[in-house]
Amino acid sequence: MGSFQTPIGMRSSTLLETSCGFLLQELQIIWDEVGEDKFEREKVLLDLEQECLEVYRRKVDRANISRACLHQELAEAEAEFTHLLLSLGERSLPGRPEKRAGTLKEQLDSITPALREMRLRKEERLNQFRAVQGQIQKISAEIAGNSENEPTTIVVNENDLSLKRLEEYQNELQRLYNEKNERLQQVEKYIDIIHSLSTILGKDSSAIIMEVHPSLNDLCGITKNISDTILEKLNTTMESLFEEKQNRLNKLHHLGKALSNLWNLMDTPYSDRQSFSHVINLLSVSSADVTDPGSLTLEIVQQTEAEVKRLDQLKASKMKELFQKKQEELELICKKSHVDIPSKAEMNNIINLINSGEIDHSDLLMSMDEQISRAKEEASSRKAIMEKVEKWMLACDEERWLEEYSRDENRYSVSRGAHKNLRRAERARIMVGRMPALVDLLIKMTRNWEEERNKVFLYDQVPLMEILEEYNILRQEKEEEKKKQQSWEKKKVQSQVVVERDNTYASRPGTSNRRLPSRSFNGGLDSPMPLNRRLSMSIQQLGSNSIISGNQGTPFIRDGRNVQRKKTFGEPGLPSYTRDEESPLVSTHSGPFSP
Repeated sequence: MGSFQTPIGMRSSTLLETSCGFLLQELQIIWDEVGEDKFEREKVLLDLEQECLEVYRRKVDRANISRACLHQELAEAEAEFTHLLLSLGERSLPGRPEKRAGTLKEQLDSITPALREMRLRKEERLNQFRAVQGQIQKISAEIAGNSENEPTTIVVNENDLSLKRLEEYQNELQRLYNEKNERLQQVEKYIDIIHSLSTILGKDSSAIIMEVHPSLNDLCGITKNISDTILEKLNTTMESLFEEKQNRLNKLHHLGKALSNLWNLMDTPYSDRQSFSHVINLLSVSSADVTDPGSLTLEIVQQTEAEVKRLDQLKASKMKELFQKKQEELELICKKSHVDIPSKAEMNNIINLINSGEIDHSDLLMSMDEQISRAKEEASSRKAIMEKVEKWMLACDEERWLEEYSRDENRYSVSRGAHKNLRRAERARIMVGRMPALVDLLIKMTRNWEEERNKVFLYDQVPLMEILEEYNILRQEKEEEKKKQQSWEKKKVQSQVVVERDNTYASRPGTSNRRLPSRSFNGGLDSPMPLNRRLSMSIQQLGSNSIISGNQGTPFIRDGRNVQRKKTFGEPGLPSYTRDEESPLVSTHSGPFSP
């Protein structure tokens, strides 16, 4: 008991401060009054102590359990808070201290509002994810063409609710929105093109679009199908319409050309052409430029085909007349260009074939058009030379006129039109003076032409080079005869001066002295035709020949140059006064001269 006293005493002193101490004191008084022995007293006190320990133990155990629950609750709260931070992708919550302090209840109370805030944020974030993923699922179904199917349940990964992940979904949603808009725009573009092409081709665009998919019709009131399959069908439909448009345009081009050729061949009046003028207008238009509604309908194509067929039948009956017109056109081109044309026998043979029906009309017209085209090309290549030839012939005509004018004794008399003749004579002398250079240029141009084409340049079936060379030979002979004539005139004048010295009469003016020999040379009946006049007349006769006369001019070259000069120009004789003889007299004229 002694060992127990100290704890008892200590417990007693402690209990005295409490109600238990008063009760123990009261129990001691009762025991003293009763006379309870110490053993019983110690036993009772021991029982009391045991009972107190059990009560304390129960209280401590309960307190330990409560403390453990608080620790677990705090740990779970911390773990949930940390998980929410990680799932939401946030490092910390503003306003929550990083270090824990205070009792467990204080720590739990401090974390509970932050945990509640994080739970609210999680719910909001989940709603955002569900909305975004729902839109993604809906638009993806529209793009895939499965918008009519029931939507599947949206599953959100709660372990990753970060803003980064949400931004990825939003970017995906934006990409799908853009793709959807692009597809809608592409569908609208396809529909507009199909509508435009259908209007041009005279087709019902609504029926064509309904065949692709009913949702593409705005009147249906359902979401448009923008799947790859629909876009491919729209593209195929558009390409088929474009192809049909091109085919119809090509057909109308072919029919329009045939129609235009038939009109031109048969000289169809303008009034009869008006009903198909829209077809002719399409000849110079490409497929992209054809935008007028109803311009390529099937009815127009059929009407044009019927008209071409009718004109073909009419052409067969007028084939002979058309061939003759083509023949006349060909002959006119050949005549203007002085080239050979098909013989009459060949043309008569073709006409007989037309009458007998043994020749195809289209091939014949095509052959005639090719001949006309070649003739035009030949004429175009000869144009520059022919212009110089015409200029040369005109100069030869002026040279002939100048010789006749020089033989006129009254050319300087005062009469009506005399000043005009003087001016013309001056212009003629200028043209005659330029003839050698013109002939040299003609020879050069003709040689170049012949070298480029490796053939002879014929003028009415006569080689032009031989004509020009013959002209140069005659010109040289003329110059030689001119020199002889001048020498003869000089001797004549000298003999006349001797006679005049012996004459008793007064001397006459110098002009009369020059006119007297002019009469003897130019006006005498016994003087032969001058070489200038013979040369000019021969060239004029060659230039005025027709196509048939060109055949007669062939011996002109074949018989040799010497024989030709004799046949065409005659024997050379005394020439008339030339420009050198008349220049002193004409130079006294004060009037203006044309170049």
